Amino acid sequence: MRIFYLFKKELIEIFRQREMLVLIFIAPILQTIVLGYVVTTDVKNIPVQVVNLSDSSHAYRIVNRINHLELFDVKKISYSPEDAVSVFQKGTVKAVIVLRDGFEHGTQTFRYPEVQVLMDGMDANTAGIAAGYFNGIARNYVLSDARKRGFRFPLKNKTVIRFNPNLQSINYMGPGIVALLLTIISMFFTSISIVREKEQQTMDTLLISRLTPIEIYSGKALPLALLGLIEMGIGVVVVVLVFGISIRGSLIYLFIAAVIFLFAILSYALLISTLCTSQQQALFFSWFSMVIFLLLSGLFTPVENIPSAFRWLADINPLRYLIRIIRQVFLKGNDITYFANDLLIMLGITVVILSLSLFNFKRLVSK
Repeated sequence: MRIFYLFKKELIEIFRQREMLVLIFIAPILQTIVLGYVVTTDVKNIPVQVVNLSDSSHAYRIVNRINHLELFDVKKISYSPEDAVSVFQKGTVKAVIVLRDGFEHGTQTFRYPEVQVLMDGMDANTAGIAAGYFNGIARNYVLSDARKRGFRFPLKNKTVIRFNPNLQSINYMGPGIVALLLTIISMFFTSISIVREKEQQTMDTLLISRLTPIEIYSGKALPLALLGLIEMGIGVVVVVLVFGISIRGSLIYLFIAAVIFLFAILSYALLISTLCTSQQQALFFSWFSMVIFLLLSGLFTPVENIPSAFRWLADINPLRYLIRIIRQVFLKGNDITYFANDLLIMLGITVVILSLSLFNFKRLVSK
């Protein structure tokens, strides 16, 4: 029962600051919406220039397809040769598409223009994806035109994509953003909880009370765990309603994983709070830690791309496992049997961090 009063006191401490209410309840909604539209790997509106040196109707049709797709933003169509290097140096386009008549070979029926794709490789990811788009457009045009002329090819490829058939990156990034917001809110608010008591010189009051160190520790963590779950619920509602991402799995498994993750991240944040002497220090260490957690979580880049020398950092990152579980629940509808190993690993990380945090907190109390 005594812990209830500390729990109540912490909630009052948070809610009496009206500016904090905006950060807790309004900011996550805006962040989820903004990040959902901005943090995307979809490549659209690529600025291109088309150089059409062919007089054939096929070249005109290919240019017309490029010009009417939202994937490309055609800045200029020219009909005379141009220096691609000088065009790229101006920075106005990222690709130059050159169409010219091929050599006189083959039959008249299958005489299509040659298509040369010149890419600005400064942004290697966009260049690679855009080149694939252009090749697909030319190939699909040739195949469809040949079929119209009555020619059939002996082989036909068909790609089947499961779980995200439209390849929309928001379906992949949206669930990860929910985990990111849960980490930000929980870590930043928790990391200043104990150090705030030090600065306000109210820590001694807690220590001479009848509360045990475990009760003080729990009373600091549980209110923020509750707020973290509320934040996660808000994030889930936003990505479902705003971006139309359906939840294929059970929310129960999602919140089980979130509770385990919260114990880990809150324990780490309380460890920071006991080691720091000011709120500025705590916020700095929290920001530094959050960036490391984020970069090693697989939110933006696959964990497999991390060099083996640093892979162990990703293996002890609880955010990595939470993001993987959330994506499985959202996109694949997996039940707990599919990510039981991830839960166990995250639980082991939680036990280690919690033990270290409790040990350091007891050492602080005993001083």
